[in-house]
Amino acid sequence: DNALADSGSKIFAAKCVACHAFDKRVVGPALSGVTKRRAPEWIMNQILNPDEMTKKDPIAMDLLGKYIAPMANQNLTQDDAREVLEYFRANDSK
Repeated sequence: DNALADSGSKIFAAKCVACHAFDKRVVGPALSGVTKRRAPEWIMNQILNPDEMTKKDPIAMDLLGKYIAPMANQNLTQDDAREVLEYFRANDSK
């Protein structure tokens, strides 16, 4: 959905770029191909509940071990997270 992806790009620019880029590691992992590596539900959970994910999810726990810094909870709504997910999908389809 292009409209959701456009909104998601704005959210990403405002909330995520301090720690993430698509083509390189910043504080957190590079996000290029994330929708091919992770299920949509996992991505949504990681965006919405990063604290809980790093305590309970093996993949999130492994990422915390690799990147040291925990993902910050940006207090996005479910709709915001969906828009960011659509932005990731649009980027991965290029």
